[in-house]
Amino acid sequence: MRWFVRMFFRTLRLVLTPVVLLWASAPASNAVERQAVEQQRIDEETKRLALYQFKTCPFCIKVRREIKRLALDIELHDAQKDAQRRDELLNGGGDVKVPCLRITHDDGSERWMYESADIIGYLQQRFA
Repeated sequence: MRWFVRMFFRTLRLVLTPVVLLWASAPASNAVERQAVEQQRIDEETKRLALYQFKTCPFCIKVRREIKRLALDIELHDAQKDAQRRDELLNGGGDVKVPCLRITHDDGSERWMYESADIIGYLQQRFA
């Protein structure tokens, strides 16, 4: 019975993964459009941000869709398949939990923000 349950969920994951990735790549319906000068300023600000994520995590997809909607150029790090990024997340943030936004301040200090709703709220407040 245990084998059957395990195989059921593996099969389900194999079937749903392409659907989830297709949904994640769909264009944002109400994307933000900015003047070139304003977009360049925002691109400079986003150089201090990095999102640690897993490719098929639904909460990570939610954050990536908001990043796309807000037209932000935030560096994405795959903490699932890249051991170096996983170690950065563990050492900097204290936990291998995604999504996690690394915010580097002007003085060089870092803030690690977990929880998709908090990350989306921060991005909307700062860049919307």
